[in-house]
Amino acid sequence: MQDYLDPRNAEGMPNLADSAFAMDFLLAVKNGIKNYSFAITETASPELRRVLYKQMEAAMDLHAEISDLMIKKEWLHPYDFKKQFPVDLKSAETAVQIAQLNLYPIDTDRQGMFATPNQ
Repeated sequence: MQDYLDPRNAEGMPNLADSAFAMDFLLAVKNGIKNYSFAITETASPELRRVLYKQMEAAMDLHAEISDLMIKKEWLHPYDFKKQFPVDLKSAETAVQIAQLNLYPIDTDRQGMFATPNQ
């Protein structure tokens, strides 16, 4: 990927972005479940414990929904390493390619690329 402004290089990006957002969401929900479980063990109030437990159950249901969506879209293969490895490898390679892009070139003159009003 040489020129990030070339539309050719955006091919497949929406799917990669969607899978990355879903994975980030899944990890955030998983972290929330961990935090709920910690809070439940730290609280002395039975009423608060029940509220936290209900919220943790809702978070676990959300985790299941996200996981199911990712499995259906083939973004996640939790039971098949041979299928998951190429998905992770593609994500890593794309991240490296993006990191190597020269996002701030010395010559930033893009004259002619955008419509400009008559002067």
